[in-house]
Amino acid sequence: MMYQTLTFLHSTFRWLLLLSLLYAVFRAYKGYFSQQVFSKTDNGVRHWTATIAHIQLVLGIILYSQSPIIKYFWKNFDEAKESFDLLFFGLIHIFLMLLSIILITVGSAISKRKEADKEKFKTMLIYFLIALFIIFIAIPWPFSPFANRPYFR
Repeated sequence: MMYQTLTFLHSTFRWLLLLSLLYAVFRAYKGYFSQQVFSKTDNGVRHWTATIAHIQLVLGIILYSQSPIIKYFWKNFDEAKESFDLLFFGLIHIFLMLLSIILITVGSAISKRKEADKEKFKTMLIYFLIALFIIFIAIPWPFSPFANRPYFR
């Protein structure tokens, strides 16, 4: 029951993270190229996007530790690494997602500390956009050639 709940939460929460990241990238792009002031709203979007990413990370780590797929993968590593589906969830997915969360965290922290508004937007845009790209690759979309799952679980 706990595993199914975690799977549902992790699968559903990704949409909130994706929407938040898309909105943050949009605001950063608009702010950077329109020479806007980095407003309190922009700072809030930066902060909440990082917070949502961290919540998703916690859900993902708990799910990873409870997953029967992952338990099988590590218990039978030599055999399991030959299956790309198992390899994807056992190593690739978690590695790419950790990398993307690190990029979001670092980008958020650096952006927060920049003095110039344009630099805040630029930093946020670069780090969040790269993280978004990595996340799109690492999500097991229904159409993914790597590993696929339904849009909602």
